Amino acid sequence: MKSLSLATLTSAFCIMASNAQSLKYPVAPSDNTVDTYFGVSVPDPYRPLENDTAAATAAWVEAENAVTRAYLDKIPFRDDIHKRLTALFDYHKHGLPWKKNGWYYFYENDGLRNQAVLYRTRSLDKAPEVFLDPNTLSDDGTVALTGVFFSHDGRHAAYTISRSGSDWTEIYVMDTDTKQLLPDHIEWAKFTGADWQGDGFYYSAYPAPEKGKEFSNANENHRIYFHRLGTPQSDDILVYEEPDQPLKFFSASVPDDESVIFVSGSGQGLGNTLMVRSLADKDAQWKVMSPTQDYEVAVLDVIDGTIYIYTNYGAPRYRLMTATLDNPAMDQWKELIPEQKGVLTGVDFTGPDRMILTYNTDASNHAYVYTLEGRRIREIQLPSIGSVGFSASRKHPEVFYAFTSFAYPSALYRYDVDKNESSLYRGSDIKGFNPDDYVTEQVFYPSADGTEIPMFLTYKKGLKRDGSNPVYLYGYGGFNISLNPSFSAQRILWLENGGIYAQANLRGGGEYGEEWHLAGTKLNKLNVFNDFIAAAEYMIDRGWTNPGMLAIEGGSNGGLLVGATVNMRPDLFKVAIPRVGVMDMMRYHLFTIGWNWAPDYGTSADSPEMAAYLLGYSPLHNISDNGTPYPAIMVTTADHDDRVVPAHSFKYAAALQAADTGKAPKLIRIDSKAGHGAGKPVSKVIDEYADIYSFIFNNIGKVPAAR
Repeated sequence: MKSLSLATLTSAFCIMASNAQSLKYPVAPSDNTVDTYFGVSVPDPYRPLENDTAAATAAWVEAENAVTRAYLDKIPFRDDIHKRLTALFDYHKHGLPWKKNGWYYFYENDGLRNQAVLYRTRSLDKAPEVFLDPNTLSDDGTVALTGVFFSHDGRHAAYTISRSGSDWTEIYVMDTDTKQLLPDHIEWAKFTGADWQGDGFYYSAYPAPEKGKEFSNANENHRIYFHRLGTPQSDDILVYEEPDQPLKFFSASVPDDESVIFVSGSGQGLGNTLMVRSLADKDAQWKVMSPTQDYEVAVLDVIDGTIYIYTNYGAPRYRLMTATLDNPAMDQWKELIPEQKGVLTGVDFTGPDRMILTYNTDASNHAYVYTLEGRRIREIQLPSIGSVGFSASRKHPEVFYAFTSFAYPSALYRYDVDKNESSLYRGSDIKGFNPDDYVTEQVFYPSADGTEIPMFLTYKKGLKRDGSNPVYLYGYGGFNISLNPSFSAQRILWLENGGIYAQANLRGGGEYGEEWHLAGTKLNKLNVFNDFIAAAEYMIDRGWTNPGMLAIEGGSNGGLLVGATVNMRPDLFKVAIPRVGVMDMMRYHLFTIGWNWAPDYGTSADSPEMAAYLLGYSPLHNISDNGTPYPAIMVTTADHDDRVVPAHSFKYAAALQAADTGKAPKLIRIDSKAGHGAGKPVSKVIDEYADIYSFIFNNIGKVPAAR
């Protein structure tokens, strides 16, 4: 590792001292809008920024990006960071193989391709052929392949794509033998796959949106259609809708024998409804399996007339149940594998009579082999603390699994169920990086109410706990999502420069089941922010770092987390990166699918108590304007984010820049042809993290070493 030159070091520190003082922010479009919630008046001066197609908004976006770009491009080590990140991303990434009609399919990226390529081969010992290369679908990699769905006879494959990071989905169909594209093309689908029956498939879609409002208007009236090959979309058959329930998602699934169709409905509760109908009888009626959205209910498979069901009904940490097609109602279900100490997170069938169950225990995975009758046979010994995912099928006994942890890129293993033996199938080697140089430990710390919160710390071996280490603290805390150990190439740059990566498992997530989740929702949401603040205090109190070296980051619900905790404790952090965050808690439910988050957040229309609670922590509405020094903040969003619309970040950034929060920079980085994050091309990921790390290092006063 070589250091930057003395001249570069000198200029770097000069820029650190002067950048923030020389910033002049654009004036944001504004008006005199005031909303009233149960008699309480709430000004919303930057309401015009909600119109993302207005000329004034476009001009403000251009001006903001110019300010941000000028700031970042003056950082002398930004190019070195970009080069190092490019080198770190340039390694072979392997996806789990799965078998379909005599072919093995798998995704692979041989280095810096913007999107992974889907390959296939008759034998894993032979060179594969390209089945579908999404890099050919656009010049800049902004068209992402989001799913491939094979017909049960294997003759056709429907694949879904998204453009520029949007949640809007298009569906195309291929002949799997010739790999030729068929004329079938579905538009304005969303939150869907393609479940086949005979010569067609079921999919979910919304009505075509109003022109110019494709990425902001509320999405309502989700429906399930059946598309028959060779026919236009206009002839597709409406299979299911609930006109009186416009704020619900619907999805269809069909088992291999195509005997029945299941329809799941969700969006306004913590779980989903579930119904089933025979496909053999065109006059068959729907049978209700789960009548409410109070519980999560997922059909895993149908085997000899028995439905295998994964659910948290009567089991906050989930269990496995069975039902019959003749009597599928919830009150007729039977428990197959009861709730355990760990949280059941995955079930994979393998061969004719085995299952592999994955459990989450203290935020890391354990896997076990079971019989179909529910008897545990053994635990699968995984390489270490980490995360695992399986590829298995009832049609053959082959099992593969992918294992990863914070310092270990995903490695693929074959697993022999009968012999209980794992063997490495594909590994990943990153030039200049040795996983053994780093260590991960798990700690538990008390939150404000005494609840013990787990947190993973990853850092270079030999690091001294002298209170001066840079810390990158990451959290999420919502929607029953667990933060398990995972590998990210961009994180290596932080670690090799003496940084600590800290990942806190906050309440609101799913690490300990539904009770842990509910402890961070609605009128309990402050628990999540207190958990995050306590993580920072723990790192400081235990001598890992100090407030001048602490950077926090989170995306989406994690962006809300960062915005809220900065308002609550601006003294605790030096840098904050709220990415694609939910920043306006009073109006979030009015855009695209924001209404779907109400079970976690509540809405400002629910009650005076709920409205006051949301207003009390909403990042947009609680920015200090009295000279209180805030950390350096760089907000990130994207023009095609139709999950958390960019208006959240626009309004928050405008309010930050107008407030008196000290001299540290308050920037916003607005990406183009990008969305909420899924499917983002590798080149854009590298660009974004080059900017994020440059901003962080610049503001904590540390010049990173360059290789």
